[in-house]
Amino acid sequence: MKIQPGYFPPNNKIQRTDTNARPREMPNFGDLMQQNDEGRSQEELQRKLEDIRLQGDRLMRSMTVRELKLYRMMVKGFLEDTLKRGIALKETKGWDRRGRGKRYKILEEVDSMLVAMGEELLGSEEGRLELLQRVGEIRGLLINLVF
Repeated sequence: MKIQPGYFPPNNKIQRTDTNARPREMPNFGDLMQQNDEGRSQEELQRKLEDIRLQGDRLMRSMTVRELKLYRMMVKGFLEDTLKRGIALKETKGWDRRGRGKRYKILEEVDSMLVAMGEELLGSEEGRLELLQRVGEIRGLLINLVF
């Protein structure tokens, strides 16, 4: 039997390969690491936020300088972690008058509230309701920062 070049039997169809179609790209190693790191970072931030909430409750029950220092240290650590990692927790498209993003404005507000809260606690213990209100405001700002 003689085989002729270019002859294909009628029952077998020719499979055509499209040169225009691009093969699906597999995600590269950097993308996979970034996704994994973002997920781990979100879990860690949620855990730290819960620890801050528990410490705030302890501060409400017993208003001592020690509890205040622990609370301030935890909030500052949370803010430093978010800045150090550069996590885009909240995408903001607006800018304030100085050209900074809204997230930085929230961080400044939290920091100024912590200083004011410390001064208030050390000054006198009469303003318990105001102190509790500031703890609630800081908690709200941190939740706003995360979500």
